[in-house]
Amino acid sequence: MAVNLQTPIDYLKGVGPNRADLLRKELGIHTYQDLINLFPNRYIDRTRYYKINQLQRNNADVQIVGKIKSFKEVAQKRGKRLVGTFQDETGTIELVWFRGQKWIKENLKLNKTYVAFGKTNWFNGKFSMPHPELELLEEHEKNLRSAMQPVYPSTEKLSNRGITNRMIGKIMQQLFIETNGKFVETLPDYLRSELKLINKQVALFNVHFPKSQDLLSRAQFRLKFEELFYIQLQLIIKNLVHKSKIKGFPFEHVGNYFNTFFKAHLPFDLTGAQKRVLKEIRADLGSNAQMNRLLQGDVGSGKTIVAFMSMLIALDNGFQACLMAPTEILSVQHFNGLQEWCKILNIKIEILTGSTKTSKRRKIHESLENGTLQIIIGTHALLEDKVKFKNLGLTIIDEQHRFGVAQRSKLWHKNTSPPHVLVMTATPIPRTLAMSVYGDLDISIIDELPPGRKSIKTVHRYDKNRLNVFKFIRDEISKGRQIYLVYPLIQESEKMDYKDLMDGYESISRDFPMPQFQISIVHGKMKPEDKDYEMQRFIKGETQIMVATTVIEVGVNVPNASVMIIESAERFGLSQLHQLRGRVGRGAEQSYCILMTSHKLSNASKTRLETMVRTNDGFEIAEVDLRLRGPGDIMGTQQSGVLNLKIADIIKDNDILQHARHHAKSILKIDPTLALSENNVILSTYKQLSKYKNIWNYIS
Repeated sequence: MAVNLQTPIDYLKGVGPNRADLLRKELGIHTYQDLINLFPNRYIDRTRYYKINQLQRNNADVQIVGKIKSFKEVAQKRGKRLVGTFQDETGTIELVWFRGQKWIKENLKLNKTYVAFGKTNWFNGKFSMPHPELELLEEHEKNLRSAMQPVYPSTEKLSNRGITNRMIGKIMQQLFIETNGKFVETLPDYLRSELKLINKQVALFNVHFPKSQDLLSRAQFRLKFEELFYIQLQLIIKNLVHKSKIKGFPFEHVGNYFNTFFKAHLPFDLTGAQKRVLKEIRADLGSNAQMNRLLQGDVGSGKTIVAFMSMLIALDNGFQACLMAPTEILSVQHFNGLQEWCKILNIKIEILTGSTKTSKRRKIHESLENGTLQIIIGTHALLEDKVKFKNLGLTIIDEQHRFGVAQRSKLWHKNTSPPHVLVMTATPIPRTLAMSVYGDLDISIIDELPPGRKSIKTVHRYDKNRLNVFKFIRDEISKGRQIYLVYPLIQESEKMDYKDLMDGYESISRDFPMPQFQISIVHGKMKPEDKDYEMQRFIKGETQIMVATTVIEVGVNVPNASVMIIESAERFGLSQLHQLRGRVGRGAEQSYCILMTSHKLSNASKTRLETMVRTNDGFEIAEVDLRLRGPGDIMGTQQSGVLNLKIADIIKDNDILQHARHHAKSILKIDPTLALSENNVILSTYKQLSKYKNIWNYIS
């Protein structure tokens, strides 16, 4: 009878309640299934044995055959350590234990031949091996199933409580004995045959107990493909469900608003990328399904005009449109930009934020409900229950990662049927990450800058070059330009950051004195109205230098600002540096970004700075950032849950991921509900993934 892999780990022979409790708490292993999915981090060649006189001072994993000749206890600051003298025919080495001494002395026998395995230390002219794995030679030869011994993920607490790598290996062996090595196949024969994949049970056995390097590689490929295949299947099905179940308003024609703007008022020719994205959006809006599209475009790539033209299609079909931004500054910026175009086209547009006066708010609520107000721009204020629309047809969300899922879904309920949704981000998302996190959305990318935009020149300068940098600032100001000077803000050391900012402000004030120069200062501790006052002075050109923390990262558009100086640039992440750089380069003049640092730089900091100097391509920068930080840090905890991968790595296994998505799409194109008999195994595996059952209920 097949063993149920959902059996609690407590029932596996050799585990017991105490070990089971530790495995649950430390590694999240609750069931037999969880244990089988505890894949090794790496493998060690256990076919090689060293003589003691061959040991090198490189702290590598080694194994030695010899005998324990004696034990002694050595006093130390806290308690004692146990030292065993281990000997072979070429010399001696010390085996050292800092805990568990009583058990060691009772269970290890003197003058018996053992295999000692572990890392070596060189101290006081001799080698030692702390907390070695020890196994009687005859047991070792009996247990040695493979040249490559797996090394499993572990924690200090597990090691301290005797659950060593060797112990996990024994528990894993017991699992294979109890299951008889039989595991249900989870991929259909035709797919395995096409991709030349080994079957599930051979793959699982060889990933834990590899018989050869070739079988190990094939086992890893098979299991990585399977893991990524089912994640992609889930995301694609979610997208299909969305399109089949959630009907959208069909915007059947492109009319007067769109055509008049396109033919007579478009301020510049659209790039090829903008035209392509508009075509994708028009196709969505013309179908019967609700649009659910992510629009990615680097800073300054022209997302706003694409968003506005999408709104015009909504208006041409008798619907209202809204644009929600995460901050008041960004909302005002959008409103000011769109207001001019709306005036030309005789479109009624308003802005609603937290600071909108009550009397004005009432009028906005009224005109939204009776339909006379066609476009509304705003912040979270748009989510309030009082905000009701006559017929909201299109919702655009800017910098979507700043809004929670619950907040975004509130806009869905502003009409009897959900409006079309376009979410925009200026934070480029690496392709691999986009496929794994936003794979259920349709994705459009604007990957060209508008013509005439000059590329921002980025340089790295050390603190010793500050006088030259100040001279450069003076030269730019003399040409009528404006300067940003940004200081880091790291919450853990807010007091220090505030001091850095104020010291910087005083230093700049000395070098750029009034009345010849005017300086604005903006930081997180200021009242919103004071912050806005200083921002407005800079936007109007009343001040030449803006000294700020990262509050200016998103949403300030000052075409006349041509220089971004980032102090202590080594303290910023890559994507943040790129976002800050995007605050300049918005006018026709050449713009510059100067990264100031001390001489002490980590390797990661050097990589970040070199990347910024080398390229302005946000997608290339995002790829480097992904390699440096990993997916979890980039997406944040909310969205990185889907990436809790057991064996695959979306950075290293990018090719397998693309492969898996291609095959998942192909299968669902032919068989969207997995009803064909040849896909039974996919259907049953999919249903067993309880995490996704709620999605499956829509289809079955």
